[in-house]
Amino acid sequence: MQENQLYEYAVIRVVPKVEREEFLNVGIILYCKKQGFLQAKYILDKQRLSIFGTELDFEDLEKYLQTWEKICIGGKDGGPIGMLPIASRFRWLTATRSTIVQTSKTHPGYTGDAFKTLECLFEALVL
Repeated sequence: MQENQLYEYAVIRVVPKVEREEFLNVGIILYCKKQGFLQAKYILDKQRLSIFGTELDFEDLEKYLQTWEKICIGGKDGGPIGMLPIASRFRWLTATRSTIVQTSKTHPGYTGDAFKTLECLFEALVL
């Protein structure tokens, strides 16, 4: 049986109108130091996001979130942030911001399989 290891996650949110503080959960970002795991998973449901009655640029939103995935993977494709150590990339992605894409506060847990935990959190908190 695999030993459980500490992980941290945050919910990725789209906040169409920051001043109204309304948001929709669109993804999860999960980091597990011991497993060397940092991954984001998201879905942009245009129908659900349109409920906010705002004109969102879904193409720009998709590009923004794809950049987050590249930062998680690391390397040159993730730009200067993608070159940082894995923990620094997670902290940068989950830093407090007042933009259309934000994250919740980070939450801890224990897992033996970070990928499986990401899938479970995504299903429970996003879908």
